[in-house]
This record gives sequence, C-alpha cells and structure tokens, in this order.
Amino acid sequence: MGKTEEIRDRLIKEIEGAADVAALEALRVKALGKKGQVTALLKTLGDLSVDQRRRTGPKINALKEAVTNAIQERQAALEIEALASRLLEERVDVTLPSRPRPRGRIHPISQVTDEISEIFADLGFSVAEGSDIEDDFHNFTALNIPPEHPARQMHDTFYLSPDEAGQRKLLRTHTSPVQIRTMRSQKPPIRIIVPGRTYRSDSDATHTPMFHQLEGLVIDQETHMGHLKGCLEDFVRAFFEIDEIKMRFRPSYFPFTEPSAELDIGCSFEDGQLKIGGDQDWLEILGCGMVHRRVLEMCDLDPERYQGFAFGCGIDRLAMLKYGMTDLRAFFDSDLRWLRHYGFLPLDIPTLAGGLSR
Repeated sequence: MGKTEEIRDRLIKEIEGAADVAALEALRVKALGKKGQVTALLKTLGDLSVDQRRRTGPKINALKEAVTNAIQERQAALEIEALASRLLEERVDVTLPSRPRPRGRIHPISQVTDEISEIFADLGFSVAEGSDIEDDFHNFTALNIPPEHPARQMHDTFYLSPDEAGQRKLLRTHTSPVQIRTMRSQKPPIRIIVPGRTYRSDSDATHTPMFHQLEGLVIDQETHMGHLKGCLEDFVRAFFEIDEIKMRFRPSYFPFTEPSAELDIGCSFEDGQLKIGGDQDWLEILGCGMVHRRVLEMCDLDPERYQGFAFGCGIDRLAMLKYGMTDLRAFFDSDLRWLRHYGFLPLDIPTLAGGLSR
C-alpha cells in the first residue's frame, strides 16, 4: 500500500470517529489546512519531474477528494445527531395540563370605571371624554365660578405657563368642563357620564395630585330632583351590590348647582373594618344637585325651557370603599404585589347580569 493510501485510510478513520463538530473541524485543519498533511503533499508536486507529477498528482488529488467527502459526510451525520439530541431535550409534552394562572392584572381604577360605566349605560347614559388641559372659562367661569369666587381657593389648581396670547391654561380640577363643552355643542336631551383624570395640588393618604373623577349630567325639559334621587339610588345599590342600603340627601353648596346636596350612605364598623350598608353611621360619597340656571345661560340654553341635574364622585374613593383599600397613594406606586392582590383578571368583565365584582 502506497503512502497516500495509508494517509487516506488513517485520516478517514479519524474523521469517522470524530465525536463532535469541534473535533471534526480540528481534523479538517490537520488534513486540509495551510499546514495540513494533504496540503503538504500537494506542495511537493512542484519539486517533482514531469513524469513523477503525472503519476503522483492524481493520487494526491484523489486523497484530497476522499478526505473532503469524508468530512462532509461526517459533518452531516453530526448535525443530524445534534438536532435529534436537541429535540429530545427540548420536547414538550402536550398532554400535560396548561398553566391557567395569568400574570397580568386589571388595575382597580380601570375595573371600577368599567363597573360604573356598565351601570349608567343600563340607565341610558353615554360616556363623554375631554382634554386634561383646559382654559379658565370652561373649568371655572362657565360653571358659575368667576375670578373673585372663593370656591377657586378650594381647588389648588395647577396652572401652566402663559401662552403667546398671555392666557394661562390649567390642568382640569374636575371633569365638569366636559359637561360645559357637551352642552355648548349638543342640543338637549343630554344624558352623559364623564370619567377621567383630574388634578389638584394635594397629597396624603386620601388625596393625590392626580386622581380620577366621574360626573354625570342630564339636561331636558322635564327632569327634576326626584329623578336625580332615583338615579343615584339605583346606582348606589348596583355598584355596592347591596339591595338594602340606607341613603340620605343632605343640603349642601356647589356654585354650579342649585339646590345642591350630598349623598350619604349607611355604614358600620366591625372589628375595625368599614362595612357598607350598616346603620351605625353615615358616609358621604358624592355631591349632586340641579344644574344652576347661570350655567345653562353660559351654555346658551334657556333656563326657562331646560333644566337638569348633575352629580360628581371620586372613582378612586369608590374603589377604596368597595374593595377595602386604605391608602390612596398605593394606587400609583406601581407595586406589582399590590396589583396582584387587588387587581382583576383580564376576563373579569363587569356586567349587571353576571355580577360586577365576581
């Protein structure tokens, strides 16, 4: 057996015994690299005579071809083995039960907003929205709060820098500007609720600089205080999911309603916990009243022809009362542990038929 045949048999045996791709690559460099055995044989052809090259050249080329083919075949086999091993390690048993625990949660504010919207939709209300940035007219003046009115001091307003015209916009202190814009752009009858963010410079356990508010508005030619009372009683019973709950309307003052009232609901304390629906004490939850005639005039509505009622409440506070939260600031801490505890599953869509808080 010649020298080339010996080298071929030895190299092919080593190639066939390569355990992995890295070992095969090392053998390729050993045989066919710049300093490999086959490459060294090819370099010797230049020193041979014509007759010797004619005899030796085909043998060396055949050696190179045999080694190259052996490397390619072994590489293909190793790749198949690696794929089979990976499929075995990463296989998934589809017969195993699924993991039904979802990681995401709906924030209580979003859930309670949907609950309230569901209730008032059933009462014939539509949802209206507006900008968080307002002007003085829509936020104050049109609501019967002129520049010298003391009620402005109660709002702790965030004012923005003056614009080119010298006017100072502000972050709305309530969602009432949406009521004004609706009355100025639509003809009665009007029946809307306005959920949204509002802003006041205040921060403690029950107040935050940004909070969520809901207001309602009804404008037509026949609405009276009895309709307001019945509407809010239906809302309270549906929201707290308590059929028997005591309610009372106390006289109050708001510059944009006359007469004005605050709605209290019965409550009690058991083991230091507040319970809605008791009869030991009263808890104020919202303000309401008949729309002031000056507000109607500001919206170009004839107060001799139209009348209506309005009400407003804090969505954050309603969420705290219904679901037992004690600190409003935790709503905005982005604490996933808190959200996993108080949050709702994505498919817990509130419906009156299926129950608001399943």
